[in-house]
Amino acid sequence: MVLTIYSCDSSNDTTVYKPQSSGNINNVSVVIDSELWGSIVGETVRRTVGAPLYGLPQEEPQFNLSQIPSTIFSGFVKKTRLVLRVAKGPKADTRFYKDPYASPQQMVLVSGTTDQELVDQLTTNHKKIIRAFNATEIKEKQRRFRKSLFNTTALSEQLGIEIQLPSIYRIAKQENDFFWLRRDIKTGTVNLLLYTVPYEKTLTKDALANRAIEKRDSIGKRHIPGPVAGSYMTTEKAYRPFFGSERVANLNAFLTKSIWQVKDAFMSGPFINYWIKDDANKRFLVAEGFVFAPSVEKRAYVFELEAIIKSISIKK
Repeated sequence: MVLTIYSCDSSNDTTVYKPQSSGNINNVSVVIDSELWGSIVGETVRRTVGAPLYGLPQEEPQFNLSQIPSTIFSGFVKKTRLVLRVAKGPKADTRFYKDPYASPQQMVLVSGTTDQELVDQLTTNHKKIIRAFNATEIKEKQRRFRKSLFNTTALSEQLGIEIQLPSIYRIAKQENDFFWLRRDIKTGTVNLLLYTVPYEKTLTKDALANRAIEKRDSIGKRHIPGPVAGSYMTTEKAYRPFFGSERVANLNAFLTKSIWQVKDAFMSGPFINYWIKDDANKRFLVAEGFVFAPSVEKRAYVFELEAIIKSISIKK
């Protein structure tokens, strides 16, 4: 198939009705012919867009990929929320389209005259593709939250924030400006911590990374006990944390992803920790999600926590 890149760009047409998109969270329809899917091109898609998500104790892909030959990309299949189209075209290019066939929908079209050009486009642009897909799924997850929201009055009054999370959560512990919220699942719990730390403008990235780990360990020792006397949550020292930058509440945030464990107990799981730089209030707002779910996949729970944290806004 030769890809006509501009054929699905309906961004200038505001009169066309767009049906509701469909699909499970973090599922990507990869529209690519079987010959390319079985080649180095398909391998590159799986290695980049379908790569394992960092910070999980077992390997799980950040997106589930479903290959769809171009000949059957029609009807309800075109309504899937995330679409990656890869095909030979007149030039090497990667383009992003919002809501071409349904709403909400994110489509990315990757073209090239040769297999190598397709590989190069995917390798060069995969981070942009992942960010676009992730942003779409965060919004969709937050939309689903809004069907039944937790009463966040206590959080708003104490921390000066607005946040959206499902009503199934409950406050497990509150102490001054520290909140521990959790929800029970069949195999364990999904947890959210919110608290504040005094702001220091002069912290370097390395110093902030060290401080983030030290602070979460002190919080774990004080607030998150284990199942036996004297045990508590701490950071797994054998697992190398990921440190990066994000935007939360339209503010810069320092992100840590790694594995937690309980001292003197066989308990562990993934965590994501955001230090949101709230200059106006001279503080870091710390939002951390961690999951305890032995023997089951954890990506969906971590993503839920990410969507909750990225719903935060600072009250004026």
